[in-house]
Amino acid sequence: MSLKCLNDGGADSRLTFDLVPEAEVPVKATPAQLQALRCWRARQGQILTFVDAELRGWRTRLEARADGLWLVPFEALEAVPESPLAIDLYYALPDRERFELVLEKATELGVSRVVPFESRHSNTLAERDARQKKSHRWPDVLLRAALQCRRAMLPCLAPVIDWDGVLYHAAQADLCLLLYEKERNWRLREALDAEGRPRRAALVVGAEGGFDEEEIEQARSAGILPVSLGSRVLRTETAAIASLALLQARYGDLG
Repeated sequence: MSLKCLNDGGADSRLTFDLVPEAEVPVKATPAQLQALRCWRARQGQILTFVDAELRGWRTRLEARADGLWLVPFEALEAVPESPLAIDLYYALPDRERFELVLEKATELGVSRVVPFESRHSNTLAERDARQKKSHRWPDVLLRAALQCRRAMLPCLAPVIDWDGVLYHAAQADLCLLLYEKERNWRLREALDAEGRPRRAALVVGAEGGFDEEEIEQARSAGILPVSLGSRVLRTETAAIASLALLQARYGDLG
């Protein structure tokens, strides 16, 4: 059972060159590249980031000509635009308007997928949209953030799932962590130091009310490790952003 993508993100949106291009030498877009560009809602003259066969990034200009769309790579990037660590962020729906901030910062920090979920202490999507429907804006937030930070792939936005869905899907990752302020045995830093080099990590962040004991035991049974971020109680968006930065610094491309 896989999670679908609501925003055309994920692997289908990855902008790639099959070979290593030369600067200022136009390349006619292939059907696969055109499909990926549709995920970005790309337009004539736009500049996007592509990755070549050696995983090097290229700033690339789109040029529409009579015979089709051409890609003009003009600047090679020193940094690889996509992290070697795939991170899935499972984020409980907050009761205030913080989710768009989390979407934006998670994109900048290189997450591969964002999965909103409902837990016992979280809000529900129906409750959020009853006040003012804003969930339809979430794909646009991801797109704008990906363009701003020069990503070569759009993070996948999954549909809102329940707690059982979190337990099932998060446990598929190589490294599965859950932020829990009452955890006394494991801090996030210690958990990262104890691991090898995962290719995919899952980070589960609860609502302002946190998780109850039953949910924590269910997570442990599923192979998800509860960890704390220290003695201070952080807001959920702060905890998520700080944890993502630590994950990327340890295993990914940050720092």
